[in-house]
Amino acid sequence: MKRLETDIIVVAAGAAGLAAAIAAAESGAKVIAFEKASTTGGTGSMGMGLLGVESRLQRLKMLGPTKDEAFKIFMDYTHWQVDARLVRAYMDKAATTIDWLEDMGVEFMDPCAYFPGGQATWHIVKPGGEGCASNMFRIMTERAKEMGVQILLRTPVEKLIKQGDKIVGVMAEDRSGEPIEAYAEAVIIATGGFGDNPQWIKKYTGYEWGRDLQSFRIPGLLGDGIRMAWEVGAARTEMRMELIYLMPGELNPELAETFRQPHLLVNLLGERFINEEIMPNTAFTGNAISRQKDRTAFLVFDENIKRHMESVGFDFYHLVFPFTKVKNLDALIKEAFDSGYKDVFVADSLEELADKTGIDPDGLKATVDEYNEYCEKGFDPIFNKSHKLLRPIKTPKFYAGRQLPGAYGSLGGIKINHKTEVLDKDWKKIPGLYAAGTDACSIYGDTYVFILPGNTMGFALNSGRIAGENAAEYMRINTMTKLE
Repeated sequence: MKRLETDIIVVAAGAAGLAAAIAAAESGAKVIAFEKASTTGGTGSMGMGLLGVESRLQRLKMLGPTKDEAFKIFMDYTHWQVDARLVRAYMDKAATTIDWLEDMGVEFMDPCAYFPGGQATWHIVKPGGEGCASNMFRIMTERAKEMGVQILLRTPVEKLIKQGDKIVGVMAEDRSGEPIEAYAEAVIIATGGFGDNPQWIKKYTGYEWGRDLQSFRIPGLLGDGIRMAWEVGAARTEMRMELIYLMPGELNPELAETFRQPHLLVNLLGERFINEEIMPNTAFTGNAISRQKDRTAFLVFDENIKRHMESVGFDFYHLVFPFTKVKNLDALIKEAFDSGYKDVFVADSLEELADKTGIDPDGLKATVDEYNEYCEKGFDPIFNKSHKLLRPIKTPKFYAGRQLPGAYGSLGGIKINHKTEVLDKDWKKIPGLYAAGTDACSIYGDTYVFILPGNTMGFALNSGRIAGENAAEYMRINTMTKLE
């Protein structure tokens, strides 16, 4: 068995773990980061950017919000159901984190919002596009190594070592299978949640993956850090999925965007249940779909609307998949059908569309008739949908795409305070144990705070910094006490 000693151990080297390791090293600590994957970055490498407030880039463009405004927006949105001290610590740290990353060499695009009405807090890593944040994590990994952080890849941690009431190390296994016993003054858990664990998803959130949930599954995110924290007495928080909505399975992004436009959205009863204008807010729409029969919805449009999307373009588009129109919908649908995709539907009549989708035929006909009347009058008395978006559904062919609740990943599990210190069931600190990122992210209440885009990666990086700095301070105090 190998035996290692250091000042601080970081469990996982994703967004929160890398930030924690760098922050601790910058504070003078010796750090070892254990990562069970073969690369650093974790889930964050699939993302685009993070929340920032009062960054240099925002100040240059005279963009808000300030950290005080962001804190108020955040707490009002969550109805003060969450830990206000932790949110405040997050926003205070976020005021410096973009600049901290820029000093390392990370380059960002101009701050932006995700959709109309959102705040310009999203700092997308250059060159932009899905997965561009991997550039940032490459730079952070280099910075960690420059600071002397030892990163052990393919070396999963299996349990925490507790002596008395204190956490003093971890048990791990190296890539050859040899056990490792590593000791430190403090341990920081940052393992990224349980998004790759369908059993936990069903047990703790009520969704059945593949049936009524189509979430991102990053291999290896099984809840390891959460389990280890619980084993040493950590209190549990609310555990949720970071809810959005998605079409099932693998789908061409251009085709997926075509079926996310604000046309007619109905449930299996054939009834409308939202103002389709909210569809760019994927968190709100995911909530609404999750309340419907079988947690299922269908976006419906006709041939005229299809031609509009091909010629004039989309009503809504965003930076993740920046398509402004669909070029050839028939070709995209054929490609999907040829690959065996079963959640896009095309029919010559509404009756046939109902038969293919399973939507109640009488309900669909009644809703379409009612909706077409609203389109003719230019006024939607049920949901007050903008007259600009009211387009009748009359001309064959008719199209539908199935929508299910989706999720970026899991949220919550380990209870922490505003210093990211892990708390037990009596709300007492577990000395030497910290947690950051998704494992401890219970600050959204029941809905991801989508109006402040970049929040999840933002919380991961900022809580990681907070954990690294506080763990280093804890180490210094312990060292001084021992010397005395």
